[in-house]
Amino acid sequence: MDIQAVAGSFALVALSEMGDKTQLLAFSLAARFKKPVPILCGILAATILNHGLASTLGQWVSNRVPASVMAFILAAMFIGFGIWTLKPDTMEETGNAPKLGAFLTTTILFFLAEMGDKTQLATVALAARYHSVFNVTIGTTAGMMLTDGLAVLLGDRLAGAASMKWIRWIAAGLFLLFGVISLIAGLKA
Repeated sequence: MDIQAVAGSFALVALSEMGDKTQLLAFSLAARFKKPVPILCGILAATILNHGLASTLGQWVSNRVPASVMAFILAAMFIGFGIWTLKPDTMEETGNAPKLGAFLTTTILFFLAEMGDKTQLATVALAARYHSVFNVTIGTTAGMMLTDGLAVLLGDRLAGAASMKWIRWIAAGLFLLFGVISLIAGLKA
């Protein structure tokens, strides 16, 4: 196991997920169903599937694009994610959720909410950077479970515990750091 890939993926996703729409969705589902275990299991299932697919795509792309070109693509993506992270997410009310129970509702809604989300796209970029579907999926899933699990278990008490502004700035800084590292690697190649 590549600890750097797991830890880097974990840190980046855990910080960038704070205040993200899927974390807001976790709050909402916890308030609606009041069943934390099925909700957490649904988040886990959706994240493993979604981030597993994203990591596979990232590694597939990195195996076909020259390393020097990939470094510049990754630098641009990470810098873009850093800027994107500074804008707070909101979640539009979607009306009544399907009557599928807490687990299936959570799994479906989380999988769909992650499609095209910055954490899913970051997972693609992380897998391209680290060349590891398994390690990146483990790290990003653990990061999602930490932040969304806290949202489920602690509900709205978590929202007041930390300044979302500062968390967004730290996450943006991490994305920018990964972008600079990729840019340097591209210049050396």
